[in-house]
Amino acid sequence: MALPLYNSKYYHRDLSWLRFNHRVLQEVADKRNPLYERIKFMAIFSSNLDEFFRVRVSDIRQVKDLDKSLRKKLVTKPNRVLAEIKVQVNLLQEEFGQLFQNEIIPDLKKEGIHLIKYINFSESQKKVAEDYFEATLKAKIDLENSMFSIKDEVFVENESSYITALVSEDTFQVVQIPKDEPRFFVFPADSDSEDSQHYITFIDDIIKYNLYKSQPELDLSYYAIKISRDAELYIEDEFSGNLMEKIKESLPMRETGQATRVLIDQRMPKNFQNVLKKALDVSHVDVVLGGTYHNFKDFFGFPNPTDKDLSFKPLPPLDHPVTSKYASMFEAIDTKDQLMHYPYQTFEPVIKLLEEAADDPQVTTIKMTLYRVAEESRLNNAIAKAAKNGKKVIIFIEVKARFDEHNNLKWGEIFKENGAQVLYSYPGIKVHSKILYIERQVAEELKPYCYIGTGNFNEKTSTLYTDFGLMTNNKKITEDLNKLFLVLEGIFLVPKAKKLLVSPFTMRNKFVSLVEKEIHLAQAGKEAYIILKMNSLEDKKMIKLLYEASNKGVKIQLLIRGMCSLVPGIKGQSKNIKVTSILDRFLEHGRVYIFGNAGDEKMYIGSADWMTRNLTHRIEVVTPVLDPDNFKIIRDVIDIQLADTVKARIIDAEQTNQYVKLGKKPEVRSQYEIYEYFKMMKS
Repeated sequence: MALPLYNSKYYHRDLSWLRFNHRVLQEVADKRNPLYERIKFMAIFSSNLDEFFRVRVSDIRQVKDLDKSLRKKLVTKPNRVLAEIKVQVNLLQEEFGQLFQNEIIPDLKKEGIHLIKYINFSESQKKVAEDYFEATLKAKIDLENSMFSIKDEVFVENESSYITALVSEDTFQVVQIPKDEPRFFVFPADSDSEDSQHYITFIDDIIKYNLYKSQPELDLSYYAIKISRDAELYIEDEFSGNLMEKIKESLPMRETGQATRVLIDQRMPKNFQNVLKKALDVSHVDVVLGGTYHNFKDFFGFPNPTDKDLSFKPLPPLDHPVTSKYASMFEAIDTKDQLMHYPYQTFEPVIKLLEEAADDPQVTTIKMTLYRVAEESRLNNAIAKAAKNGKKVIIFIEVKARFDEHNNLKWGEIFKENGAQVLYSYPGIKVHSKILYIERQVAEELKPYCYIGTGNFNEKTSTLYTDFGLMTNNKKITEDLNKLFLVLEGIFLVPKAKKLLVSPFTMRNKFVSLVEKEIHLAQAGKEAYIILKMNSLEDKKMIKLLYEASNKGVKIQLLIRGMCSLVPGIKGQSKNIKVTSILDRFLEHGRVYIFGNAGDEKMYIGSADWMTRNLTHRIEVVTPVLDPDNFKIIRDVIDIQLADTVKARIIDAEQTNQYVKLGKKPEVRSQYEIYEYFKMMKS
C-alpha cells in the first residue's frame, strides 16, 4: 500500500500518520507477539483511527470550508487530501478486517476460545442470552423510542456503537449498544460438556438475537453504525475573558460536534445507506465502510477465560541504581545529576522527590507544569499536600491538552483548595514542557533543584511510554528554569536562557545553529553527523535544513516513531538521511538530539518534536545532558535502537513500512535489549 506523494520533498503529515497506524496494524499481524497483545494492538489501531478522524480530519474540513481565495494561499489541498485519506483508510480497514477474520479468530480457536455470532448460539447459549438480555440489557435499551420515519432526523452519540435495521420502506430502527456494560459476554461452561472450550460473544449479538426473537413478524437485518464527531472546542476568542471558563463551557459541545466519520457495516444495502445519510445529515464523503462490529477499542477489555498466559511476560520497572540507595532524593541529586529512563526504570524517584518535598520543612517553593494529569495518583496527592503544608506551590496546568481537559480542571480545583496557586492555559499557545523546580533552604543558602522530562508527570503512562527524566541542581540549568517559571507567572516577558533551549524563544535558532555547524564541518572535510529521536517530524524549515545538511555530506540518522514528512534516500535531496521507526510493547516517546560537534558530541533531551507547533506555538524545554555517565547511558540506548533488527521499520521514499532486514546482523529487539542493559546496571 504505497503512499502517494504530493511532491518529492514532503509527505503530507496526515497521510504519513496513517502509515504510522499501519505499523500498529503490523503488530497485529506479527505472530512473535502473544495473541492477546496482538488483540491489544487491534484496539490501539482502532482507538488511534477514532482520534485521527475526530482531530485531524475535522481540522482539514475546517480548512476546506474557508473562502476559496484564501484556501488557494494554503499549501494543503483539502478536497484532494480528504479523498486520499478515505482511500487509505478503506485499505487499512480492509487489511484490519482480514487480519481479524483470517488470523485472530482462528488463533483464538487454537487456544480453545471461540468468538461466536448469534447465529452460532447453541440451545443452552440461546437460553443464557435470553436471560442476560432480560435481566441486564433490556432495561438499558430504549426500544420504545428506537423506531424512526425515513423523514426523521436522528442524533447518534459520539463514538457509541449502534445497530440499525430497515423495518419497511418508511421506517427504520436504531438501537444503541449500552456503554456501561462490558462489550463481551463469556458464556458459562456447559456442565454436560467435557471439553475445555470457551465461548464469547459481543453483547451486540445478544441484543440482535433477542430483537429478532421478539419481532418474528419482521424481516430484519441489523447493521452496525458509529459516528466520530469533531473534537475541536472552537473557542472563538482565546484572548479575552476567562479562557479556563470558556474551555469548561465548551467541553459538552465536543459530544455534539459535526460528524467527521460515519462508520457503516459494508454489507448494508445502498438504499438503506442513503436513508441513514439523510437521517444523520451526512454525505457520502463522511462514510467509511467497515465490518460487522465497530469500536474495536473495546478489545482492550477482551476477556481471557482460560488459564493460559497469552500476553507479554512482565518486565517490571527496575529500581534506579543510584537513587534507590539514598533515603533522601535531595541528597542523591547533590551527589550528581540523576537520569531515569521509564518504563525500564521505575517512576518512583519522581514521586519520592515530590513526597519528600511536601514534608521537608526546608523546602520553601515548588513550581511545576502539568500537561496530562493522572486521574488518581500519589504524585498529585503530594502536590496538594505540599500546598496544604504551607509551601509556596505554583502549578501551571494546560487545560487545552485535548481529551484531558476535564481531569486537568478537576485537579486544578483540588490544588487550589489546598492552597496552591494554579495558573491555566495561555491564549494562543500551549505549555507542553514537563518541568519541576524546587527551592530548599539549606543553612543560609536557598538551594534550587529541578527535573526536566520528555514525558508527562503521570504514573500510568510512565509504565507504557519510553521517556527520559533528568534531575539536577546544576546552577545554570536551575537558573534558566526559574526564569521560565517567572515568564509563566507573568513576571518576566522573555526567559534569557543560557543552557536550556526554550521554545518559542530560543529553541529553533539553537537547533539551526547546531545543524549548520555540522554542515560547516562536512564542508571542511571533517566527520559530521546528526542523530535525532522524536515522535514526529513535520516542520518544513527544519526538514529543508536537514536536506541541505545531507547534500553537504552530513550523515543523518533519524528514529521517528510516528509521523514523518521528510522524504529520505532521494539523490540530490536526502541521500545521506536514513529513517527508522520502532514499534513494540512500549510506546517510544522520548526525544533525543545528538550532534557530532567535531568529536565533542552534544546531546539534548526534552519535550519537543520538530513540528511547527512545538518550535513556534508551544512552551517547550530541552536540556543539554552534561553528566558523562548520563550521556553514555542515553548514547548506549540510542545505539541499541539504531541496531534494532526485529521491530524497526524503514521509512523509505514510499513509506511502505518494510522491516529492517536481518541479513548477517545479530537479532536485536531493542526494547528487550535496553531492559537487559538497565538490569545489568542495577546489578
